[in-house]
Amino acid sequence: MKQVKGGVTAPKGFKATGVDAGIKNNTKKDMAMIYSDAPCSVGGTFTTNLVKAAPVKWDSKVVYETKSAQAVIVNSGVANACTGEEGYGYCVEMAKETAALLKIPYETVLVASTGVIGKQLPMDSIKKGISMMPDKLGSTLEDGTLAAEAIMTTDTVSKETAVEITIGGKTVTIGGMCKGSGMIHPNMATMLCFVTTDAAIESGLLLQTVQEIVADTFNMISVDGDTSTNDTLVVLANGLSGAPKITKDSGDYQVFYEALYHILEELSKKIAGDGEGATCLFEAQTIHAKTKEQAKILSKSVITSSLTKAAIFGHDANWGRILCAMGYSGADFEPELVDIYFESEAGKLKIVENGCATDYSEAKATEILSEKHVKAILDIKQGDAHATAYGCDLTFDYVKINADYRS
Repeated sequence: MKQVKGGVTAPKGFKATGVDAGIKNNTKKDMAMIYSDAPCSVGGTFTTNLVKAAPVKWDSKVVYETKSAQAVIVNSGVANACTGEEGYGYCVEMAKETAALLKIPYETVLVASTGVIGKQLPMDSIKKGISMMPDKLGSTLEDGTLAAEAIMTTDTVSKETAVEITIGGKTVTIGGMCKGSGMIHPNMATMLCFVTTDAAIESGLLLQTVQEIVADTFNMISVDGDTSTNDTLVVLANGLSGAPKITKDSGDYQVFYEALYHILEELSKKIAGDGEGATCLFEAQTIHAKTKEQAKILSKSVITSSLTKAAIFGHDANWGRILCAMGYSGADFEPELVDIYFESEAGKLKIVENGCATDYSEAKATEILSEKHVKAILDIKQGDAHATAYGCDLTFDYVKINADYRS
């Protein structure tokens, strides 16, 4: 597997762009389009919130019923959630407008929205944006970045990644982009994620693969404990690499699986590290657990603890908050056996051994916790399973951003 530059336009046959349609009234790009030269197999997963936005309902039909897609149309600024039949009608209208211009079936157009809940879409601006994009579609890395920038809301940076693998002697590329910064919590997060690949793989297998990987990537991140109405992750595979078709029993499947896992893990970490107001990516890794599920529960509990997140922001090695979060997680373990380490580019330090504090240096602990990526390693000494969850620190700016989000 080779890391390469780019995002959704890195694989063969995919084009994208982003424009300012005037939805946000702040001269920022607010609409994006992705298009494949050929129809694609499609796999995806969506929010677990009972309150589902109109685009989530539409995209679920595309993924589970049509099982083929060729384009994606996205707007930021308005979520089209809690908008009733009128909102769903606008969602379908977006698909039809896009399909007419691209000359493809409207049932193969995925639709996504992100932004304020409860407002109807400004369809004049939406239609203007859709009409602007077909002639601007391009396959350069810059075109992909335009799309990645256009789906941002409170994100501070656009989020893209891509890799190359070899299947049947052919180069296969997987690229992706996502947005997400607040309302981030398992399962999924308040996020939109679009992944493209020129691999050939059947929709049913792609769907199964995506859902398996999401359990260990996007379902293992949290910023603030809020699960959104609009969470959407879709993967499009157009087969234009010329590589042989991937099947579950082929040796190539594991190569593809690991590459897609890498893409989704990297995008997950980019979201967690860009949490609203965050100053660092905070990672909790549980090791030597009895089961993977036990390890997941413990890791998630630590990265979702507001007290722990606040301590990380203050560069305070307050390990009691970590052990406390493990204790109320619901997972069974022996507190008297637990070792805890802090690790970053500044070094690694054992701060707890067998449930009690070590004679560690507070100054060194502060140095380690002052980096942009901080890891807590939780060794519970019960088995061979492990799991990692990703979050961020809790800062003053998180409150500022969310106190006046609508205004």
